[in-house]
Amino acid sequence: MNKHPEKKMVKFLHDHHVLTLATSQKNQPWCANCFYVYLEDENCFVFTSDYDTKHIRDIQEQNMVAGSVVLETHIIGKIQGIQFRGKIYKAENEILKKSKKAYLKKFPVAMLMETTLWVVRLTYLKMTDNRLGFGKKIVWEGEEV
Repeated sequence: MNKHPEKKMVKFLHDHHVLTLATSQKNQPWCANCFYVYLEDENCFVFTSDYDTKHIRDIQEQNMVAGSVVLETHIIGKIQGIQFRGKIYKAENEILKKSKKAYLKKFPVAMLMETTLWVVRLTYLKMTDNRLGFGKKIVWEGEEV
């Protein structure tokens, strides 16, 4: 198993900044859109959210999440996107330092907010890239965390 996804996936994740996060609690699904930064060395997303949001309340019960990052386009031949699964947790210790530095570099306005940093440690990625051929998929599977 390769610890890191293919370079094409990594570049795509660096080039974008909004993910859709899917959570579930008591068999009721939910999704939220979040600004993120991708930490390549740790292979994780970092985003901010308050404890009182529905998606953060959901992860207190079930911390396995799924989601997507997509390129919005009407041109079928240019469609690209990544679907993901991972385990979410509050950023603490070393990962908090790295996360905060990277997040504030990408989103300096976050310095004005009082919020909590969260990490999604990725365990599965599937990229669709129609530029490589219609419906072309690239899959990466990591270790379960």
